[in-house]
Amino acid sequence: MEHLLTTETGKTRWISEKTEKDLYAFLKREKETRLLGGIYNTIMVSFTFNSNRIEGSTLSEDDVRCLYETKTVIPSGEAVRYDDIVEAMNHFRCIDYCIENVAKPLSETMIKEFHRKLKTGTTDGDKDWFAVGGYKKLPNVVGDRETAPPDEAGLRIRNLLSAYNCRETHTFDDIVAFHVEFERIHPFQDGNGRVGRLIMLKECLKNDVVPFIIDEGHKSFYYRGLTEWNRERGYLLETCRACQDVFKGYMDYFGIPY
Repeated sequence: MEHLLTTETGKTRWISEKTEKDLYAFLKREKETRLLGGIYNTIMVSFTFNSNRIEGSTLSEDDVRCLYETKTVIPSGEAVRYDDIVEAMNHFRCIDYCIENVAKPLSETMIKEFHRKLKTGTTDGDKDWFAVGGYKKLPNVVGDRETAPPDEAGLRIRNLLSAYNCRETHTFDDIVAFHVEFERIHPFQDGNGRVGRLIMLKECLKNDVVPFIIDEGHKSFYYRGLTEWNRERGYLLETCRACQDVFKGYMDYFGIPY
């Protein structure tokens, strides 16, 4: 874990107590050097592709890889939506923000910043009723499930965070349970799923839990797990564990212990 150190000049900085060989250390080093081909690169491409694809992005994984590594997109003969490109680039920035703030407690400010980074520059930002980095102004639904009314979203997020942050450390199950409650509140007009999955990545790294990327192949199981949570938690937990096993394969390949 990390803690704050106050220097003789009065400045504070985060000091890591983790080993230099854990996942966070690898990500931090590779982020600073912008190393291509490592675990950081893998997360950038795989997480961005899958999280956006679940929400309807038309970019292929190769498109996302090309966008990340070369900042270009090679047309495949089909039209590419402007927002798909912008949100992919923005998602890269969200992952960086996640890594930069791993040690800090999850907060309302952090959650809103994830949303601001994700949706800045998109066509949604041109709509009067869409608040980039702010809570929803209009009611929304998830499938056939009602979510928190706009005038209750902020309070319910603050209550959720208050209950979650009562504990200093969190387990795999705690992180998934928070995700369920966050998605049921659905505090933003759009982008809730992606922000929620970014929060899970951040909290896994903070709590030394092997992360997981919900991929396209597990999409239907993921949604079923969210819907059936009250009746059977195992659906979502086992789906996330299956995705966690895939991530462990990445860590094994790059020689990162877990």
